[in-house]
Amino acid sequence: MTGPVESKTISVSIARDWREVYAFMEHPLSFAQWASGLGKPLRGEGSQWTFESADGRPITVRFTPHNPYGVLDHYVTTEHGDEIHVPLRVIANGDGAEVLLTLLRTADMSDARFAADAQWVERDLAALKRFLEKR
Repeated sequence: MTGPVESKTISVSIARDWREVYAFMEHPLSFAQWASGLGKPLRGEGSQWTFESADGRPITVRFTPHNPYGVLDHYVTTEHGDEIHVPLRVIANGDGAEVLLTLLRTADMSDARFAADAQWVERDLAALKRFLEKR
């Protein structure tokens, strides 16, 4: 067993009730509207989905089932069979919502790659905010 890895939690405030944000985000197809890292959904059923990644390769994603707590964790399986845990939460923030994604650094991730992934998450969460606040 290894100790904790470096992590960075990135969040965005959204001017929508947290339950509305969760209801939108809980379906895997919604990710295609804001999460550029997952890319285009190809097929799926229940909690197991296949997406076309940003570089065109298929990736498998397993999503957390519906729950009353705002937990939207998902597990991305790489082409090498490694599973990457992506903690994702929607919580109440006053009358609005706070969406928090924790980026966990993998053993083979360089400083530059970790920073680039964090910027990517920030862009995706900003896109989610714009999308949901326009609706």
